[in-house]
Amino acid sequence: MTQPLDFFRYRHRSLRAGSTDLAEIAARVGTPAYVYSAEGLLKPFRELQSGLRGLRESTICYAVKSNSNIGVLKLLGDAGAGADLVSGGELLRARKANIPPQRIVFSGVGKTADEIQAGLSYGAHGIYSFHVESLEELELIQSVAERHDVKQARTAFRFNPNIDAKTHPYISTGLKRNKFGLNRAELLEAARRARKLGNVHVCGLSIHIGSQLLSLKPLQAAFQALATMVLEIEALLGHPLEFVDLGGGVGVSYEVRGPKPPSLKEYTRLIVATFGPKSPFRSRLRVLIEPGRTISANAGVLLTRVLFRKARKAKDFLVVDAGMNDLMRPALYGSRHAVLPVRQGTKGKLKRTDLVGPVCESSDCFGQDLQLDTALASGDLLAIMSSGAYGMSMAGNYNSRVRPAEVLVEGNRWRVIRDRETLDDLLRGEHL
Repeated sequence: MTQPLDFFRYRHRSLRAGSTDLAEIAARVGTPAYVYSAEGLLKPFRELQSGLRGLRESTICYAVKSNSNIGVLKLLGDAGAGADLVSGGELLRARKANIPPQRIVFSGVGKTADEIQAGLSYGAHGIYSFHVESLEELELIQSVAERHDVKQARTAFRFNPNIDAKTHPYISTGLKRNKFGLNRAELLEAARRARKLGNVHVCGLSIHIGSQLLSLKPLQAAFQALATMVLEIEALLGHPLEFVDLGGGVGVSYEVRGPKPPSLKEYTRLIVATFGPKSPFRSRLRVLIEPGRTISANAGVLLTRVLFRKARKAKDFLVVDAGMNDLMRPALYGSRHAVLPVRQGTKGKLKRTDLVGPVCESSDCFGQDLQLDTALASGDLLAIMSSGAYGMSMAGNYNSRVRPAEVLVEGNRWRVIRDRETLDDLLRGEHL
């Protein structure tokens, strides 16, 4: 479990990533800008690797949607990570980052024929698995595989166990009212149909009940439901499955004094207990997990510069150059991020302040009623913490704003891994 200040710390009153002063990065690349810590990305990944060593075989398929920069993917791929994809664009990113096909799974409720064909042709034998989420998708995979003479398209059924993850409704994925996966009746029917499909091989089951989980209880219930379903499906298929995919990881701490999610050690201990050598499965199944936020959230910050202060009697408005188009989570989910000055040192007094951006929406707000220093003024730098997941990957061009630069800090060096967009980029592809 990582914290907002694990990888970005004050030294000589300046917020740094390792030995790199964030103010130096802002001076060189401008603001707003995303800054990622390589240490912050690799530490939770290695903790997960260590915790899963009790299994015979496991793969950590990083959820590309959480942070899809190819520099980040290459860093994690070189450390042994696979990729969990939800689009053909993410497949292209995995290919650019040289992630091997045997470590790639393709999730998502709306795969197209072109995306399926791209997955089937990735590498010599295609990706490791398509996670099937509907009966029609199963038939489409069969059709595409037959058309392209693929003898055995590897698939897994995504099981929706109807378990409440106790998370935000927008990121809940395991309830019957959610669009994801197959319920028990659909899953059993999919297994019956799959036996008659000559170009599809069912080799696993997957689940994903939601994101930002702050308790292990929903996961424990989901794992047990999956374990029961494995035996039912194997009996219907007439052959043993090769793997289970347990979905995303546990939540992270977004606020310095916020709720504390389960530790990665507790999380992996539950996985090993359910599917490891002392479980009824005796480690016969390979175990995949799909963490995204768990790895990338606290590894990144969004640097932004103060434009103006609007002083009011009840509270002030501090206007910064980052907007909701750069970091959507607060507007979309009402999420809270810690906000810290890049240069430390209280000069004024603390006052209730709304931290807002320049986008023409009242929802363009990174925090309401924050206790911020009244001395913060035009030109000062702030860091919006825990922005490494679902920050840049959800960024857009609303209000015709250019998207930020992205920077990766490795040891005592840093480099730009995505250039800031230009105004010309905004018009590319448009015609009078």
